[in-house]
Amino acid sequence: MKNLSFLLCMLFSITTFSQVWEKDFQSAQDLASKENKHIILVFSGSDWCAPCIRLDKKVWQSKDFRDYAANHWVLYKADFPRKKANQLPEDITRKNKELADKYNPQGMLPLVFILNKDGEVIGKTGFKNISAKEYVEVLKAFEG
Repeated sequence: MKNLSFLLCMLFSITTFSQVWEKDFQSAQDLASKENKHIILVFSGSDWCAPCIRLDKKVWQSKDFRDYAANHWVLYKADFPRKKANQLPEDITRKNKELADKYNPQGMLPLVFILNKDGEVIGKTGFKNISAKEYVEVLKAFEG
């Protein structure tokens, strides 16, 4: 019985603290259409870009962001890691490059877009040295 209780607690904590970043952009768009939500599209260099890493730790992993995003946004991170151990599957890398060609041709990192369910840009920002709660407010302001 103790083992079952422990297992249930672990499963609850994992689901409570996990954040759902979609695996590919098409599934993000499909989910956004189905749930009538906006998409947060993040261009990041997760293992080498210092502002990207800070944004991840300070905002994306924060309780304030997770709590709001869970009910309001669909999340997708177009990541461009450099370390061999962190390389993404070839098809995801190709699709991320296609997204960069469309939304981020200058290659700025980090770059954060809010898109409507059709993939049209409604807001754009980058790293800001503000709290997670303030960052959520910045993103919400683009939605009108």
